[in-house]
Amino acid sequence: GIDGFGITPAGTTDKIRHNAGHHHLLIDLNQLPDLDHEIPRDERHLHFDQGETEATLKLPPGTHTLQLLLGDEDHEPQNPALFSDRITITVE
Repeated sequence: GIDGFGITPAGTTDKIRHNAGHHHLLIDLNQLPDLDHEIPRDERHLHFDQGETEATLKLPPGTHTLQLLLGDEDHEPQNPALFSDRITITVE
């Protein structure tokens, strides 16, 4: 978890705290996307626009990497960037 940071739907502005946003799941990426621009929206950059904190993924069999990157109301990475460690999973 993250202390002092709220998970909110996309488009929600927290003008008082400036410490809220939503998850973006990075799938099979070797590095973070450009932290100065909006996070891409494609099959390797999943946006949890409704403030979701869990999801079910359908990935093909094999080894995959997953990493979370928190974005603001405009889908841009937080500044400073808040991201998880990259994990490796195997889908059978």
